[in-house]
Amino acid sequence: MVAAALHGETSRVALFMAATAGNVLGAVVNFVLGRFLIRFEGRRWFPISPAARQKAETLFARYGQPVLLLSWLPIVGDPLTLVAGLLRMPFALFLVFVMIGKALRYGVVLWLTP
Repeated sequence: MVAAALHGETSRVALFMAATAGNVLGAVVNFVLGRFLIRFEGRRWFPISPAARQKAETLFARYGQPVLLLSWLPIVGDPLTLVAGLLRMPFALFLVFVMIGKALRYGVVLWLTP
């Protein structure tokens, strides 16, 4: 995204929208895995390790649903979205927190890009 912004051929609004939408869709996949496919945890293809899941559950227990604002963070972000599905968080509320967090991330990255 930064390279495309620096190149200047694509509008920053389009880059922002595409990056945010793509990242939110990835979070939705993790949410669905947590909600419906957790029985496959431990399989080689499952995207979240048991240790990462435990760390995310601890964060969720401590800070509640707004912790999803941090879903953009490397390492803990994906497990947080998986745990949201495990805990059967309402999907609409999940989307609100995840979209805000990821949009802020890409907004800041683009704002800092000359």
